[in-house]
Amino acid sequence: MTFEIPNPFHAQIFEWFAQNMPVAETELDYGNPFQLLVATILSAQCTDKRVNSVTPALFGRFPDADSMANASVEEIYTFVKSVSYPNNKAKHLAGMSQMLVQDFEGRVPEHSDDLQKLPGVGRKTANVVASVIYKKAVIAVDTHVFRISHRLGLSQGKTPAKVEEDLNRIIRPDLLPVAHHWLILHGRYVCTARKPQCSRCGLATWCPSAS
Repeated sequence: MTFEIPNPFHAQIFEWFAQNMPVAETELDYGNPFQLLVATILSAQCTDKRVNSVTPALFGRFPDADSMANASVEEIYTFVKSVSYPNNKAKHLAGMSQMLVQDFEGRVPEHSDDLQKLPGVGRKTANVVASVIYKKAVIAVDTHVFRISHRLGLSQGKTPAKVEEDLNRIIRPDLLPVAHHWLILHGRYVCTARKPQCSRCGLATWCPSAS
């Protein structure tokens, strides 16, 4: 896929982010690549706040892939039962940890394609880990990124895959890892789903949805 020079509005949007949100990072708490992978799996259809409330005890018991690979699904469940879909996520964490140990020597792979081989890891989760840990030029499209991309006129894609394709085409590769956080944080705190706060949005000048 080739990078295209964005239209003037797109350029202004990302320049605004760069100036006004120079530090944009995941709000998930983690201490190593394995823990970020676990937290990102748990965050599917669940808030970061909820995930961060359960991971201290979870990581205290299972700080790495080796320790979690030797655990039962039932034990993992006791730590994650308050997140959404805890039964499936406990099974995914157990299977993911076992595959990391068996196939990747306990190390979280750096490429999105390899990450997606792990149980419970879809494209969004894989791209989060690849961009945050390894600074790969990929962007994860979650519900916030999907919504904000449409509202800002960055994409009209009907699927996350199409939105990802459009963003890859208009965002400089070196900005892709941070662009995910720009869009997700903007969607989480300003351009919210039910009541976007256009009156205090610094992007209103260039946003086709602001009116």
